[in-house]
Amino acid sequence: MTSDFASLAQTLADQLVAWRRYFHRHPELAFQEERTAGIVAGHLAQLGLEVQTGVGRTGVVGILEGAQPGPTALLRFDMDALPIHEETGLPFASQTPGKMHACGHDGHSAIGLGVATLLAGQQEHLAGRVKFLFQPAEEIGQGARAMIEAGALLDPAPDVMFGLHLWSLMPLGQAVVKAGSLWAAADRFALEIIGHGSHGAMPHQGIDAIAVAAFAIAQLQTIISRDRDPLQPAVLTIGAIHGGDAFNVLAERVQMEGTLRTFDLATRATILARMDGLLAGLCAAYGAAYRLTWRDFTPPVINDPRATAHLRAAAAAVLGAEAVADGPMMMVAEDVSEFLNRTPGSFFVLGAMPDRRARSETGPSGEAGGGARSETGPSGEAGGGATAPAEPHHSPRFDIDERALPLGAAILAHATYTWLLHSPTQQPT
Repeated sequence: MTSDFASLAQTLADQLVAWRRYFHRHPELAFQEERTAGIVAGHLAQLGLEVQTGVGRTGVVGILEGAQPGPTALLRFDMDALPIHEETGLPFASQTPGKMHACGHDGHSAIGLGVATLLAGQQEHLAGRVKFLFQPAEEIGQGARAMIEAGALLDPAPDVMFGLHLWSLMPLGQAVVKAGSLWAAADRFALEIIGHGSHGAMPHQGIDAIAVAAFAIAQLQTIISRDRDPLQPAVLTIGAIHGGDAFNVLAERVQMEGTLRTFDLATRATILARMDGLLAGLCAAYGAAYRLTWRDFTPPVINDPRATAHLRAAAAAVLGAEAVADGPMMMVAEDVSEFLNRTPGSFFVLGAMPDRRARSETGPSGEAGGGARSETGPSGEAGGGATAPAEPHHSPRFDIDERALPLGAAILAHATYTWLLHSPTQQPT
């Protein structure tokens, strides 16, 4: 039965593309995914699943009961878009100015509906049950916690979980399935430097918050170069800075926002402590003050070895063993880690690099000609003959190759079906 999932998923290709393009035309930001959730809940109900809506505000949970006793598998798919104005020029581009699916979540939602369709078609052979989670607000790192607090991991509690992320910088038909650390922990912080305003021609009468902020930005990077174990990856980025109101006035306040990315929690604790110490000393030296506020924390994505070995076998069955790689780690973050911290499981990355030479702008299935698999290596470095570099995630020109959709659906259906069938935990939870 499982050997057919790849071919069965291809029969759904047109429908997968239609779902993806509908979601793409109608992007919804974090905790606003009402339309998307409605489409998802409606299809799950049509398949005969037990459906719960409004979980964690706009999340959807669907439970597919197998005909045979067995454990519970959890599959998670995110739904939210980004506050980005789309510049792709695609015929199915966002119809909402300033909002765009620029990270592939439209594809994830379509894949989730595809997996539900495939497994519902095998319900009489299915052991245990599958719990589908369609999650809001991944982009702001709050949706997973909201669903967990709403009871999404209860009644029944899952024994294993699987998930995926489409990746525009990795060739179609390749996957990264890695045990252990895959993606980083992410902290978000706000930093305010407080000085004393004065006339720009008389700086000695004030404390220039902009000057202190400039020193702070430069000095904070010394924590990464001098206080961190060089064998432990870490990134500290100031992504936004705002200060001053006039060309001839010393700014009294400067606000900054940034992110810290780490894999090791001890390294994270060291950097957090050093940031406070460095800012305290710097501001004291210049007579300024500061406020450092940590706003959100997303744990690192750490995959269970046993679940990952199983998922790797499923990916190899669909893509071929040579197309499945073990790495590398990446500094991006994903709040699927909240689920993986509570349930053993595995989250993988599936190549979806657009083939710009072969993309069909009008065909409903999005099918394209050959040659999409060899333009780059598995890490996304360009090889010979590439016509144009793929756009990274969160770019206003981001796109995916829609031929990845049935591949993702087949891998997850295969992994879930075989885990439930062969897991030693063959009792209902």
